[in-house]
Amino acid sequence: MGEIINRCAWVNMKNPLYIKYHDTEWGVPCHDDRALYELLILECFQAGLSWECVLNKRQGFRNAFDGFDIDKVISYDEKKQEELLADPSIIRNRLKVKAGITNSIVFKQIQQEFGSFDSYIWSFTDGKIVKEEYSLRTTSPLSDRISKDLKKRGMKFVGSTIIYSYLQAIGMIDGHGKECDCCR
Repeated sequence: MGEIINRCAWVNMKNPLYIKYHDTEWGVPCHDDRALYELLILECFQAGLSWECVLNKRQGFRNAFDGFDIDKVISYDEKKQEELLADPSIIRNRLKVKAGITNSIVFKQIQQEFGSFDSYIWSFTDGKIVKEEYSLRTTSPLSDRISKDLKKRGMKFVGSTIIYSYLQAIGMIDGHGKECDCCR
C-alpha cells in the first residue's frame, strides 16, 4: 500500500493519534491475544463515549492497567479499583472498572477453553475477513452472535454495537470506506 492521502471520513485529521490508529491499526487483522485483550477492554470503556476519547487516554489505560497484563488485572482488589477510579488519565467509571476485571477473568477462561482468544474470536468467521464499509451499520448478525456469546459467558459492556466496533478494530471486519486509500 502506498502513501495514505485519503482516509475514512470519520478520522479527525487534527488528531495525530487518530490518524496513526486509522493508518496502522484499525481494520488490520489482529491475531495477538495481548492486543486483542487490550482492544476489548478499551472498547468496553468506550460504551457511551467516542472512540477518540478512549484513544486519547490509551497510554493512561496502559499505565493504570499494568500494561494490560491480564494476570495482574484479574487480581485487582478493592484498593486497586479505588486507585483506578481516582486516576484522571483513564475513564473513571465504577461499573466499567469492575467490568474490566470481570471481562479479564472471562477472557482468560476463553483462552483456556480454546487455546487462545484469537482461536475463539476468529472462529466466528472461520478465519475470514468480512468486507463491510464503516457507514453501512453499527451492528450486524455477526456482532449480535458474538455479543450474545460473550454475555452468556459473563462479560459486561459487550453489546452488539461495542462488539461491532471491536470487530472493525481487530480487522475481522474491514470497514474502510471507498473514499479511503486503505480500502482493500
